[in-house]
Amino acid sequence: MARLRDPDDGCPWDVTQTFQTIAPYTIEEAYEVADAIERNDMDDLKDELGDLLLQVVFHSQMAAEAGSFNLQDVIAGICDKMTRRHPHIFGDVDAKEAAQVTQNWETIKAQERSTHSDGSALAGVAKALPALLRAQKIQKRAARTGFDWPDVDGAKSKIFEELDEISSANTQDERADEVGDLLFAAVNLARFYDVDAENALKNATAKFDRRFRAMEDMAGTNFPALSLDEKEALWSRAKEQEIKKV
Repeated sequence: MARLRDPDDGCPWDVTQTFQTIAPYTIEEAYEVADAIERNDMDDLKDELGDLLLQVVFHSQMAAEAGSFNLQDVIAGICDKMTRRHPHIFGDVDAKEAAQVTQNWETIKAQERSTHSDGSALAGVAKALPALLRAQKIQKRAARTGFDWPDVDGAKSKIFEELDEISSANTQDERADEVGDLLFAAVNLARFYDVDAENALKNATAKFDRRFRAMEDMAGTNFPALSLDEKEALWSRAKEQEIKKV
């Protein structure tokens, strides 16, 4: 990467890149790693992990050129962090259960955040995260401070409240704002049921994708011309077929 970034003899494309221009590729490669894992394709996973590692090297090289840090600093930093956050392995803390380990981890992370300029309990939740995932993390952080519904009934009633507010909205901006509140409330309800909202929506979308394609296969090229009732009937058949396979 140092050679690719050489200002005299390097690659013209690599030389002109910045943290900002490379960041989208970093996110894309992380998703491709997750996709290979979901497909259980180990050869592809090996390849995608290499692509993701390249992103780490690329950012580290640009930082080294700026005199900020280098790749060794990145590796040393994560080693120090893992040591610090596993006192039950590298220290004298006793933690035999996974739940206790998780609690210790979050306590240590909170202590680390307290030393940063942003002292909020919400500090460090990346803005670039997928919206559902970020909402979930924000809600969990807020809940740890005691700002939470006492039980699931509060989270349920909030969804009905947001539905009413969507119906009462008078402008498109107001509707967009209220729909956002509804989605946020839905994530909160999922949290109470210990359901990962991001994965739940991903699975629901995949299920719709499978059933819609099954409808198209049953109808053939005539599918768009079918009435809504006929399409609903095909949907029911696709759903039944999927249940039978299970």
